[in-house]
Amino acid sequence: MRRKHLLSSLCAALLLTAACTVNPVTGERQLSLVSAEQELSIGRQQYLPAQQAQGGRYYIDPDLQFYVASIGKKLAAVSDRPNLPYEFVVLNNPVPNAWALPGGKIAINRGLLIHLKDESELAAVLAHEIVHAAARHSAAQMTRGTLINIGAQALGVAAESKGFGELGGMATQLGSTAWMASYSRDAELESDAYGMDYMVRAGYDPRGAVTLQETFVKLSEGRESDFITGLFASHPPSQARVAANKEKVKTYPPGGIVNRAVYQEKIARVLKDQPAYQAQANAMQALTDKDPKQALKYLDSAVKFQPGEGQFWELRGHAWSMLDNLANADQAFSTAITKNPDYFSHYLARGVLRFKQGQKTAASNDLEKSQKLLPTPVASLYLGNIAHANGDSETAITYYREAAQTEGDIGQQANDKLASIEMNQAPNRYILNKLSVDSNGYLLLSVYNRSNIPAAGVVVQVTEMISAYVTGPSVQITIGTLSANTQKTISTRIGPIKDEATLNRYRALVIAAKPIAPS
Repeated sequence: MRRKHLLSSLCAALLLTAACTVNPVTGERQLSLVSAEQELSIGRQQYLPAQQAQGGRYYIDPDLQFYVASIGKKLAAVSDRPNLPYEFVVLNNPVPNAWALPGGKIAINRGLLIHLKDESELAAVLAHEIVHAAARHSAAQMTRGTLINIGAQALGVAAESKGFGELGGMATQLGSTAWMASYSRDAELESDAYGMDYMVRAGYDPRGAVTLQETFVKLSEGRESDFITGLFASHPPSQARVAANKEKVKTYPPGGIVNRAVYQEKIARVLKDQPAYQAQANAMQALTDKDPKQALKYLDSAVKFQPGEGQFWELRGHAWSMLDNLANADQAFSTAITKNPDYFSHYLARGVLRFKQGQKTAASNDLEKSQKLLPTPVASLYLGNIAHANGDSETAITYYREAAQTEGDIGQQANDKLASIEMNQAPNRYILNKLSVDSNGYLLLSVYNRSNIPAAGVVVQVTEMISAYVTGPSVQITIGTLSANTQKTISTRIGPIKDEATLNRYRALVIAAKPIAPS
């Protein structure tokens, strides 16, 4: 009660009544700077890119997709916001996790399905995520500024950090943590409690929510602790959640749907393929350790178990590429695309490979397909390279600026490309300057080339300002050549400068610089 009173007072005091909404699930007032319409738009725009960034849809067993979606829709129909445009998808990701985007866009990983025992536990997972959507928890996180953007910037960094270099797009899905949001403790307990209500309304045994949390706690103990710490950052398991669920379940009558046999039948394909996915994990570790021959041995085993999995074939392409067998690498990437033509990473891998082989047109086609499925810094960099080679500087600059937003080698390459194109037109963007006074009172000009591109013909114009809007005399000072990431200081004949106020009247602007192309 005190919390609700304080929130109501805050809304009134800050005149933010329009931003104070009622939680559709709990009925409590909550501060939200994100409207319901904005929520729907965010979920709609981000759902497909989020799937791509997390491994893509699990396509090996379409019946499993239908089964999970049917359970989700049954629960959504009895939720407090049944008219949201709910969607449910199983992702081809080994991480035991599930998430909800605003507007009811929900995903569960195949890696979580294998840890569930029956349909009631699946219902518990989906009901929990439905509450996150129905209660507008993501909107609350965005209001607090703690919802992580699904940007491709993080994707590009993750790819490189896995040791696959520029061709490592697929690797990111195995290293993905709970990147969507880190909900508050209250939001997690709220989703557990009301999720159990939804389970009962849909006819499920709410004890599935108890056994689910018990499973998570067990997984978090001992040798699995580091594993779960990273993977369940957004839904941390705890004994407190188990205890709360046990108390809550006492308020319901006994019974309800469990469907253990049905559930085990539905996930039979995933369980049967587990040795193949374990071989995949081993292969990825081998590639990270720069042992492509060992990786191929693991992948031979994986393909034997499940030849239809495109991820296995893409990894074979990475291994062959490390062995400089580019023909086999291209063939493996092409096979991956044939197996799953709806996944960005297969096109990205083949596009980069073909660019490096000089097949610019074929590379462009692959990279553009990859970019449509999921924009990434790697694809932007290489599409920029292709546009630049074709003399289309305007398009190249657009792509390079997209790629430059990420950190690491990809971002640096993009920044270097931008410098090589733009230094002529905007030298002041890459050559910085500073004015100071030497011991004799004369003006010192320091210039710094912040790019990785050497510059020639650097010229700086120094102007004395008569007033804030009126320029006085100016002089052009030739610096000459300036190496990459290098500073040069020149003593001028301007002066003597009497005081700080006099110094502040002078302005310096780099008016000319020419990038020196590498030999």
